[in-house]
Amino acid sequence: MTLKAARRGQIPPFIVMDVMRAAFERQQASGDVLHLEVGQPSTPAPQGVIAAAKAALDAQTLGYTDAMGIPQLRARIAEHYQSWYGIEIPIERIAVTTGSSGAFVLAFLAGFDPGDRVAVAEPGYPCYRNILSGLGIEPVPIVTSEASRYQPTIELLEAVPGPLDGLILASPSNPTGTMLSADELEALAGYCTARGIRLISDEIYHGITYGERAATALQFTERAVVVNSFSKYFSMTGWRLGWAILPEDMTRSVERLAQNLYISPPSLSQHAALAAFECHDELRANVARYAANRALLLEKLPLAGFERLAPAQGAFYIYADIAGLTNDSKDFCARMLAETGVAATPGIDFDPGRGHRFMRFSFAGATRDMAEAAERLKAWLA
Repeated sequence: MTLKAARRGQIPPFIVMDVMRAAFERQQASGDVLHLEVGQPSTPAPQGVIAAAKAALDAQTLGYTDAMGIPQLRARIAEHYQSWYGIEIPIERIAVTTGSSGAFVLAFLAGFDPGDRVAVAEPGYPCYRNILSGLGIEPVPIVTSEASRYQPTIELLEAVPGPLDGLILASPSNPTGTMLSADELEALAGYCTARGIRLISDEIYHGITYGERAATALQFTERAVVVNSFSKYFSMTGWRLGWAILPEDMTRSVERLAQNLYISPPSLSQHAALAAFECHDELRANVARYAANRALLLEKLPLAGFERLAPAQGAFYIYADIAGLTNDSKDFCARMLAETGVAATPGIDFDPGRGHRFMRFSFAGATRDMAEAAERLKAWLA
């Protein structure tokens, strides 16, 4: 008798991971890949973090911790919000999580019931809608455009048929790198509060901006769930550590879910991350490299044929409209990797409806790789 497989596992893949695997396979075969597909800094964790990890290996048992994270790290995160944003956050509202991915799972489980409807921007990070779908929560697409800098607006939300139970915002966003101004974020937060819509604010690219600093939703409401991570600005992707700032009505629910789903976040990563907040000089140097990469690609990509690019105000992505080059971004990216060794992500990962004519470049790598990629693409499309 054939066993039934659960439908929740039939969610779409996270396509960038498939592209990354193909890139690694080519790299093993020929050693020739320029990685512009994945949002992973090419730099290691800061030296202070590495030193703290080595010290923890010698001094700590590294057993289970509190499900919400070690108190020292929660307190240090609270200090971070005071110094960066001038906001006082009680540590009771801070949950350290197994990456931002763990934070989203916990927030979605604690904040929404099966059948609830949560608005997500298209284009947007695909794991929002895929995790929601796997949990039986309906992702409601908000089709954005260049006119709104690919961000949701109140007008777009009001055009959605039926009620909304939640809204996910990302500023800076993935894949476009666009940002909401403080006024725009305040207006959206007020809209959600007035209508009983649960606001989830993805702020994992805070610290990586090219001009105006990113505002946090916590400046305008205590009812939002704010998710952040040590992966991007802090350059600690493989350490799998993030955090969430929770409204008071969700703290115990998230704690109970974390106890049962994860036991606790990785202990070694938590002890090491205490040092991350003392490494801003090194981290700002990383951001300066991203800025140089961004400037290089914004200049060189149009010369190679990628003429319509999103503003890339933050994060480390450039979202390109490639309708003049192809109507099949997945095939285009596969051919580009095979024929040039440049790996990038097709837009269908971020926008199922229109992504066939878009693609995303990540400029988190070395500047020399960005320059070489631009030259290869110019020659390929000549």
